[in-house]
Parts: sequence; C-alpha cells; structure tokens
Amino acid sequence: DQSPRQDAGGRLGRAAAAVGPRGACPPAMEDELSFSDIYGGRLALQRRYYSPSCREFCLSCPRLSLRSLTAVTCSVWLAAYGLFSLCENSMILSAAIFITLIGLLGYLHFVKIDQETLLIIDSLGIQMTSSYASGKESTTFIEMGKVKDVIINEAIYMSAKPRLDCLIEVYRSCQEILAHQKATSTSP
Repeated sequence: DQSPRQDAGGRLGRAAAAVGPRGACPPAMEDELSFSDIYGGRLALQRRYYSPSCREFCLSCPRLSLRSLTAVTCSVWLAAYGLFSLCENSMILSAAIFITLIGLLGYLHFVKIDQETLLIIDSLGIQMTSSYASGKESTTFIEMGKVKDVIINEAIYMSAKPRLDCLIEVYRSCQEILAHQKATSTSP
C-alpha cells in the first residue's frame, strides 16, 4: 500500500519500498532526545536505527503558539480600528481582516515547519523532508554517489535552528554511515 501517511514512518515506508521487494531497512530501534533551539524553545529529536547502514532523524519543532497568534492578530486589528476611528472608512477594517488571514495562511504554508526529517541509507542516498504546519511537505533527495561528506553549515537549511549539540548528534551518525558505506564499497 503506497498511501501517504502523516508520520515519518510512512515516509520511510515509501522510501524503503522504492529500494526493492525486501526493503532497505528492517524494523527500527528508536529513542528520543530533547534539545533546545537557538531561541531556547524545546526541540525533540527522534533517532531511528534500522541497521548500521540506515538511520532516520526527525526533529520536531514546537507547535504554533495560540498566545503569539492572538497577540499578532489583536495588534493588527487594534491598529486597524484606530485608523478606522480616525478615517471612518470601513475598508480599513476589511483590509485588516483580509491581510491577517492571508498572512496567517502564508505563514502556515511557507514558513512554519513542524518537523524536519533526515533519512540516510548508505546504498541509496540522503532524503531531507520538511513538514509544514499546513500539511505541505517538501522533500529533497541526494544520491549517495553525489555525497562526498556531510558537514555542519550553521544550520542554514533547517528552519528549527537547533543548537550545536543537536547538530553534532546527527553529524556523528551521518559520518558513521558514510564510513560504513566506504568500508563496504571498498571490500571485495
């Protein structure tokens, strides 16, 4: 069954099924670590070990705060009401509501990421998936033949902005898999 599922296991199932009938990864050993982002927010890192050559990392970000959403919405609407009371033009209130709704939808669909996943299979490649608050997913796949090394590059790609300790955890595992891949590709 290739039906999409919301969890990271569903994405792994599709990736493993693409490898062949045997699948690339057996059932996982899983653990979860807690880290902080650069702003002090809580991040959860789930590590799934399928084999020495297949691992998955899911970094979950905090959900959208109702408090911050309410504060922004109230600020925009209060400013619009202030302008309305000066100008007595109802278009200002309509525009404020419209801008708030469009802004919120744009933020949820293009900016707010709930989860970022890194799946690395030494014989296949690296898959990076970002799951947005709106349900949209963005996936990038890099074939293993094109990967020379994995580096930490100031977490520019990740929207979660994890601290260095979280990045080092993922980096070390990626280096282990790359070393395993090099060892198995050079043996006769």
